[in-house]
Amino acid sequence: MIYDKYQFRIPEGKMVRMIVNTDAKNEADDQYAIVHALLSPKFDNRGIIAAHFGNEKSPHSMEDSYDEVLKILDLMDFPKELAYKGAAHQLQDEKTPVESEGARLIIEEAMKESDMPLYVIFLGPLTDMAAAYLMEPRIAGRLTCIWIGGAKYPEGGYEYNLNNDVKAARVVMNSDLQVWQIPRDVYSQVIVSLAELEYKVRPCGELGKYLFEQLEEHGHTSFARATTRTGEYWCLGDSPAVGVLLFAHMFDYEWVQAPYITDHLTYVKNSQNRPIRVYKRVDNRFILEDFFAKLALFTSK
Repeated sequence: MIYDKYQFRIPEGKMVRMIVNTDAKNEADDQYAIVHALLSPKFDNRGIIAAHFGNEKSPHSMEDSYDEVLKILDLMDFPKELAYKGAAHQLQDEKTPVESEGARLIIEEAMKESDMPLYVIFLGPLTDMAAAYLMEPRIAGRLTCIWIGGAKYPEGGYEYNLNNDVKAARVVMNSDLQVWQIPRDVYSQVIVSLAELEYKVRPCGELGKYLFEQLEEHGHTSFARATTRTGEYWCLGDSPAVGVLLFAHMFDYEWVQAPYITDHLTYVKNSQNRPIRVYKRVDNRFILEDFFAKLALFTSK
């Protein structure tokens, strides 16, 4: 067990089941969140589902994400059986699921009888969550969906993960699923400098070297150069999905009625929808330092 690297143990009743859904080859920060989840003994990791990220960057984006998941598992010497393929594209309408082994994994885990609650974290579009719900609506009430996505409340607007499948987001928001949303103004708080990553991540074996180098190289792509990146920092915007489960952030969210999401990606109040948890801030220091410590412990001799 890798957790033998740690001297602390998780108290009885505190472990949870975890599924990660990730558009892992979209940018360079999903990899950090995946590793963080796998290195956290609180989580019984049940699978990592590769997600699509549209067609703008690649005509086979889900397959690219799947290959990246396999790369991370190989570097960590974790079983490749943890990797699952999700939907290859967004929903075509709000009633027809895109079936995949990833959506079936979500249903299978949700329908199990277990003392450990199930959390499914989404680091990209909500396609596989919507598909699983459309395939088996009884999963509502049997899992919690944590989503890195959507723009700032109350108005909403363009946001990359939402834009890659607005129909799926609409299905999830209009459902009775339990949802925790971490919108863009919150996930963008997790800022780290390249110097800090070089100092704290790169020395941590082949895994740390890969995490650092793939992020540094991505900063030189035309897509990254076209954004607001300065060359000295990066946003590890997917890591809060892990962080809010490791540290409760009890006073950093509010309950908001799930909005109707328009085709323009804006939010419209819908009094018929149930409340969802929307985060207002996350603890950047805790999330980053916990990751740095676990990576160092895992890769130490």
